[in-house]
Amino acid sequence: MKQSVGVPTASSMKSSFTDYGVGFLGGLAYAGSRMFLGNNFLASLAAPVIAGSIVKGTRGTVIATVAGFEAGQVFLAGGGLGGLFGSGASANQQEVM
Repeated sequence: MKQSVGVPTASSMKSSFTDYGVGFLGGLAYAGSRMFLGNNFLASLAAPVIAGSIVKGTRGTVIATVAGFEAGQVFLAGGGLGGLFGSGASANQQEVM
């Protein structure tokens, strides 16, 4: 069984820093796309697609998936359908990304 908690090593810290850097660049691509495209339906679809395509591999998939997950929550809350599923998501909640 693989350990889930352990002593930090130079290798694990380098890996974590790389993950952080890739996430930071993905966030810049996402925010830049939103600024360029505006705050509309097209931008909400295009920004995660652009960010996910810039960051290759599994990390890009995660960026696009998390952005889509958040957009679905905001869509339900903004459309007045949030109450159908308990408290629902709030359009004022802190963003995931």
